[in-house]
Amino acid sequence: MMTIDEGYVHELAEKGSRLDGRRLDEFRNAEIETNLIKSAEGSAQVRLGNTVVIAGVKMSVGEPFEDKPDEGVLMVGAELTPLADPDFEPGPPDIRSIEVARVVDRTVRESKMINVKALKIDDEHVWVVNVDLHVMNFDGNLIDAGSLAAVAALATAKMPKYENGKVNYDERSGSLPITAMPVSVTTVKINGKLLVDPSKREENAADARLTVSVKNDGNICSLQKGGTEGFTTEELHEMLRLAGEKQKSLRDSLK
Repeated sequence: MMTIDEGYVHELAEKGSRLDGRRLDEFRNAEIETNLIKSAEGSAQVRLGNTVVIAGVKMSVGEPFEDKPDEGVLMVGAELTPLADPDFEPGPPDIRSIEVARVVDRTVRESKMINVKALKIDDEHVWVVNVDLHVMNFDGNLIDAGSLAAVAALATAKMPKYENGKVNYDERSGSLPITAMPVSVTTVKINGKLLVDPSKREENAADARLTVSVKNDGNICSLQKGGTEGFTTEELHEMLRLAGEKQKSLRDSLK
C-alpha cells in the first residue's frame, strides 16, 4: 500500500514537479574531490546533492583466477552504515549494498576501464585492485554517486612499486592502465513519468529504475534494472537518450 509521502511524490511527478524543485530531467550538482586518503592508492569523495560517497582503492599482489590466468583482479565492495541513514543496519552487507557494489563493478568492468591484462606480473602473480565504497550520507542515487567515486579514485590511483617479490607502498610506479572513463545515469519511473538522479524519497516511491552506463565514446557498456514494473519501448528509448545527454555533464565533473 502506498504511503502518504509516496502518494505526494506521485502527485508531484504527474504535474511534472519534484520535491526539491528540480526539473524531471535535472541532475543535482556533482562535486568530486580526489586524493583524500593518504594511506590508499587512490581515493575520491563525491557529493551528489546530500548524498556523499567516498571510494578508496587499495592494491595488493595475489594469484589470478583459474579461468583468467592472464588478467589482474578487480573487486568492488560497498558499506552502508547507520551513520549514513537510520534505515541502514549494522552487520553483514544487505541487498542494497550488494546491489550498489555489483552495479558499480559492472560499470567499471564492462567498460574495460582498466586493462586487466596489464595487471599481470608473472605466471603466478597479478595485481589485485580493491575498490571500497563508504556511504557517508544518503539521500538517494547511491549507484551514480558510487560509480563516480569509484571511477575518480581509480583514475587518480598510483600503483605501489613491486620489486624482489615484495610490494613497496612507500614508492609509486605509475598510474593504473586506464583505457576508458565510464559514467552511469540512473532514471526512475514514477506515475508514468521519468526522473533522473532520484532522491531517497523518490526512490522509495519509484515504480521502476534503470541505470545506464556510458563510455567516453558514447557507447553503452551496461544496464541494470530495478523495481517491480516494466518500461515501454518509448520509455526505454527516452532513458537511453537521457543517459547519453546527462553523462556529458557528469563527465565534465570528472575532468
